[in-house]
Amino acid sequence: MNLEIKPVKTTKDLKKFIQFANDLYEDCPYYCPPLWFDEMNVFDAKHNPALEVCDKQLFLAYRDDQIVGRVAALINYKANEHWHVDKVRFGWFDFMDDLEVSHALLDAVKQWGKAKGMKELNGPVGFTDWDHEGLLIEGYEYLAPLASLYNYPYYVRHLEAYGMEKEADWIEYQITPPTQIPDRIIRMSRVVQERSHVHVDKVRSKKELVSKYGISFMDVLDTAYQKLYNFQPMTMRQKEYYRDMYFPLLNFDFVCIVVNDKNEIVGVGVGMPDIAKQVKQCKGRLLPFGWLKLYRALHAKKIDTFDLLLIGVRPDYQSTGIDAVIFADMIPYFIQYGIQKVETTSMLETNTRVHAVFAPYDKIQHKRRRAYSLMIE
Repeated sequence: MNLEIKPVKTTKDLKKFIQFANDLYEDCPYYCPPLWFDEMNVFDAKHNPALEVCDKQLFLAYRDDQIVGRVAALINYKANEHWHVDKVRFGWFDFMDDLEVSHALLDAVKQWGKAKGMKELNGPVGFTDWDHEGLLIEGYEYLAPLASLYNYPYYVRHLEAYGMEKEADWIEYQITPPTQIPDRIIRMSRVVQERSHVHVDKVRSKKELVSKYGISFMDVLDTAYQKLYNFQPMTMRQKEYYRDMYFPLLNFDFVCIVVNDKNEIVGVGVGMPDIAKQVKQCKGRLLPFGWLKLYRALHAKKIDTFDLLLIGVRPDYQSTGIDAVIFADMIPYFIQYGIQKVETTSMLETNTRVHAVFAPYDKIQHKRRRAYSLMIE
């Protein structure tokens, strides 16, 4: 049976590229498909501003005219410049349990990158650090949130057999929220607000947030994350793109904005109800009735599982306890909405400062992700 790697060239090819993962995981109870329109847009330069600073080539693996794997080869030139590296990235990497398939796809990425002067293969990651990143290596028995990758356990064996080695690990926590605000958090929040001259501005809509603070919400996140893995300084269009992608989905009860006495944003916390079950039910498609399922889940008055998407603090306010201010604001809403589980986003295992934020809470470390690298010969 002949194996052939073909570049994605047409919209029809792109649809096959996206659909392959849904087919591969059709019977997997833990996989959450992406929203179809998001996947189409992320590879379209008209929609995704990351493509102003990135290059891409998508590949499909065929065996006897059947698709058996896919991969996206990516170069983020701005991130490479920031970190002084020559990386070709791979993402959207899915394949049947066949070493010939996975290795042929990685060969295609490597050859494409080498032709463009790249010296290192890195992944699985996306165009930017705002995309899905990290191969799941622990926690296969948990439903994946919409905002994270899921993969079968055999993927690890395939990457390691190719010679790839660990470059970075992320871990995730599942937190059981307290039934009342811990006294320690209340005291810390009061002390931090008095000492650092900050307070919470409870904005109630995207319109209010933009009218008060413009794009500075995204500026804070850009500076807060500048030391994180594969960080790329965002362009203005990227800041607007991510703002416009996520803000319309948010229940602003779960948006915490911390400002100083100059009315500057110094810290942000954002989360949303976990909608993975609803996305699975509609298979990632909003039409005809998927949008209604998602709308009801996003605006529910009672929530079982909550995704804590991000906490970002301006560098000059880090280590001042701003996180206590954020949690003091959020926990009453956890109680109000009856939230039973809080899923954190991925955090680098070496980022001890962030891990300390979650130390006071009842939690388990239930997932681990890994990015691999390999020098190109």
